[in-house]
Order: sequence, then C-alpha cells, then structure tokens
Amino acid sequence: MNDLIAGMIAAMRLVFTLDAELVEISLRSLQVTLSALVIASAIALPLGTYLAVQRFRFRRIVISVLNAFMGLPPVVVGLTVYVFLSRSGPFGVLGLLFTPTAMIIAQVIIILPLVASITHQSMRELWAEYHDLLISLHASKWQRITTLIWDGRRNLLTATLAGFGRAIGEVGAIMIVGGNIDHATRVLTTAIALETGKGDFALALGLGFVLIAIALAVNLAIHSLAHTERGRHW
Repeated sequence: MNDLIAGMIAAMRLVFTLDAELVEISLRSLQVTLSALVIASAIALPLGTYLAVQRFRFRRIVISVLNAFMGLPPVVVGLTVYVFLSRSGPFGVLGLLFTPTAMIIAQVIIILPLVASITHQSMRELWAEYHDLLISLHASKWQRITTLIWDGRRNLLTATLAGFGRAIGEVGAIMIVGGNIDHATRVLTTAIALETGKGDFALALGLGFVLIAIALAVNLAIHSLAHTERGRHW
C-alpha cells in the first residue's frame, strides 16, 4: 500500500512538473491517434452514410463485414500489418515498419469499421426522416450524403469519439508494428506496459493519469459541442 501511495505521489509530481519524457510520449500518442482518427473518419463517415442511403447488390454483406470487423482482435491487425510491411512483405521496400506511420496504419484498420458501423446506424435512422424530402427535391447521391452528414454531425461526433477511445487505448497492434522504440514509437499505452514491467510505477502511473485525462477531456469536449449544437436549435 505504501508503494502505491509513493508511486502516486511521484506520478503527480511528474505530471505537474511536465516531465520531458512524459510530455514527449503523450504528444506522440496524440499525434498517432489523431492522425489515424482523421484518416479513418474521412473514409468511414461517408462510407457509413452511403450504406445508409444507397441500396446496391451485396450491401448487406458489406454491412455484415463491417460489423464483424468491429470485434477484430488488435493483435491480428498488428500481425497482418507487420507481415505486409516487413522486408519480405509486399510493402517492405517502403521501410515503414517500426515507425509512427505503421502504427497509424494499424489504428486506422482497427477503428475504421467501428466508426463506419456506428455512422451507418445513426444515418439510417436520419435517412428514414429525410428520405421523402430529399427524393422530392431530386437531390443527387452526393447531396444526400453531405446533407445527412451535416445534419447528423452530433451523432457523427459520437462515432468519432468511439473511434478515438478505441485507438488511444490500443496497445497490442501498435506494440507489434511500432516496436515501442524510445524517442521514436513509444506511446502512452506501450510505455505504461514497459514501465510497469520495469517496476517504475511512478512513470507508469503518471502516464496512466495523462491517458485518463485525455479521454476525459475528449469526452467533455464532445459533450460540450453537442450541447452547443442543441442550444442553437432551441
């Protein structure tokens, strides 16, 4: 118990003094996660909306695959990306393995199905309300998609929040493709695992506090934005 209290005190000291290593790891984690979130959202939001408004052959199969991939084990994603980016893999010549880029690729694959699936569920309900209006206005497919994305932006914020939460807490895949290299690919989750194994509970707890703080900050920001949007409609 004393060790835990001492570790928490030391961790708080690292946080409040803005320890250089703590700041570096935290910023890298944010860089990787936000980059992956932007890329995944740019693909998943239009895709999920398109699946909600458009009927085509094999549509149900595509939706089923997306839903199934939501539960895809991260370590399997990491292993697959590793094989493709390794020297013997098809993209080995790019030299991306054990770089932040490889970590971003893995996170995009992990969170894209999640964001797309949640988007599809939200936009399907909204499309039921807008269907007759947009059809009567002879809106094109692209106009339907952009209209739903704009009017359903609060729901899409929730979808991206879910993707962010999944990505920021990921450790298995990025450990495999990133290697947890100091000053290169070490992020919050991999650093927590490493420092815990080394017995440096102060730094591990400090990193854990930062991780929790980031998650809370993002949640508060999203709820604040959603509340602001509701206030405008009132």
